[in-house]
Amino acid sequence: MKRSFPLLVGIAGLTLWADQWTKTWAEETLIARPPVEIIGELLRFTYTRNSGVAFGLGAGHRFPFYWFSLAAVAVILYMFARHREHSLLRHLSLSLILGGALGNLVDRLFRSPGFLKGAVVDFVHVGDFPTFNVADSAITIGAIVIVVWAIRADVREQRRSRDSARDG
Repeated sequence: MKRSFPLLVGIAGLTLWADQWTKTWAEETLIARPPVEIIGELLRFTYTRNSGVAFGLGAGHRFPFYWFSLAAVAVILYMFARHREHSLLRHLSLSLILGGALGNLVDRLFRSPGFLKGAVVDFVHVGDFPTFNVADSAITIGAIVIVVWAIRADVREQRRSRDSARDG
């Protein structure tokens, strides 16, 4: 399918909106409250601030992690603009990663109070996995989808090469 900036912006915008809405909800509902069990201890909502990158990696370091979000936005826009044709899976993956990167960037630059500058709101806790948010989920799902897309594209290319060698 042809590259579609409206599709990219639409999915990324919806992802950004969902991320910011859920973070606002978490701030209004979960601060200074014990974890809320949704499915026992398997799934809980608990408010935390994460000064690191996704899933708490690098928390506590005084590195300006918003640079990772800015770099991700730039790379996604470059990857999108570089090709005139994109599969639906590639559109979806780039859009989810873009929306997630923007969601965490907005948090780091505008939502964090002075002493927590650069931190993001995390509130979803699953089992023993680190606490995360909608932006982290979107980035992770987008990354998985792009890997699936790349594997499928590689398999198609291998088939074409095999078929042309056999026919040639």
